[in-house]
Amino acid sequence: MTDTTLTRYDLLLKDGHVIDPKNNINQVMDVAIADGKIASVAKNIPASDAEKAVDVRGLYVTPGLVDIHVHAYAGTGQRNAYCGDNSLYPDGFNFRTGVTTVLDVGSSGWRNFPDFKDRVIDRVKTHVLALLNIVGHGMGGGAIEQNTEDMDPRATAAVAEQYPDIIVGIKTAHYREPEWIAVDRVVEAGRLTDMPVMIDFGAFRPERPYQELVLEHLRPGDISTHMYLSRVPLFDEKGRLLPYLAEARNRGIKFDVGHGAGSFVWNQAIPAIEQGWIPDSISTDLHTGSMNAGMKDMATTMSKILNQGISLFDVIKMSTIDPALMINRPEFGHLSVGANADVAVLKLNRGEFGFMDVRRAVFVGNQKLECELTVLDGQVEWDLNGRAGVDWRQYYEVA
Repeated sequence: MTDTTLTRYDLLLKDGHVIDPKNNINQVMDVAIADGKIASVAKNIPASDAEKAVDVRGLYVTPGLVDIHVHAYAGTGQRNAYCGDNSLYPDGFNFRTGVTTVLDVGSSGWRNFPDFKDRVIDRVKTHVLALLNIVGHGMGGGAIEQNTEDMDPRATAAVAEQYPDIIVGIKTAHYREPEWIAVDRVVEAGRLTDMPVMIDFGAFRPERPYQELVLEHLRPGDISTHMYLSRVPLFDEKGRLLPYLAEARNRGIKFDVGHGAGSFVWNQAIPAIEQGWIPDSISTDLHTGSMNAGMKDMATTMSKILNQGISLFDVIKMSTIDPALMINRPEFGHLSVGANADVAVLKLNRGEFGFMDVRRAVFVGNQKLECELTVLDGQVEWDLNGRAGVDWRQYYEVA
């Protein structure tokens, strides 16, 4: 056994290929952890310097993944497609796919956010941040989300400002009527709080074109999610990417995958990526309906983008530091010395893998990411193959 009185580190991940886009690291290195923080990222750190050294050679060591589109307001007893009993308690699902930080996007509003905080956020290990729904009752489905009288920018801003460590922006989703009321009120709440907003455009209406949303209504730094949704106008009659998209990106609008159970189709994603329309952030839109369908999890969603010719470095970047910066939380998504020791250890499997979109159409790829190990605040929370464990004979002192 290691003499812990002489060790400098609690945990050492040895000989893995470190990808840390914020610090432009893309090579084999060691990652040392002490007191829940990243203590060193360097070559050839002696195993004897750590209480526990884990051999991760042949694997990729990355910052803990940051999923900025999930639904985590679980246990409310409500039943609809996006929150209540179709949400997922974060710790029960995310660690096994390398995710250490999640953003709940509008499951609660200014009326019920305190209940969400008490019921979920304060009780889990996962770093849970939130976008507050412009609808006071949150994502309750049906008439609840169409009630413009409950879309109160000032009340929303007041609650957001009470919880600045948790609430990082404002959300609107699923509004079906032809007016711009939901969009304009969420942008107003974003202006009052100096926070970004995320738009799930809901039912597309000719009276409020998507192009007008991203060119006129949203501000630099605001986020349009579901970028490969079938109804998003991406191509002209000859299949060429429409020029307004580049114009919107040049304005500073951010575009998020938000896969979900209904918002990612191959006949949009593949030709768009081929023509350079790539995500600013990769996210899952995680709920019980998406986890059991084509989306499955964060690693699978990342693998779909990876198999379109995007480099692993860029896929990791879109899943760590880039989304963290989009929501103004630069403390997440990197392995800088002194940062929280949130780490994902990923295996890149090679072979033949089928990836379904939301319509069960299959793309066959040759790479698939799988999470081997997840570390949160310096503690191993997921260990697929017992890499950080102790051989049973040694543990039980079997001769």
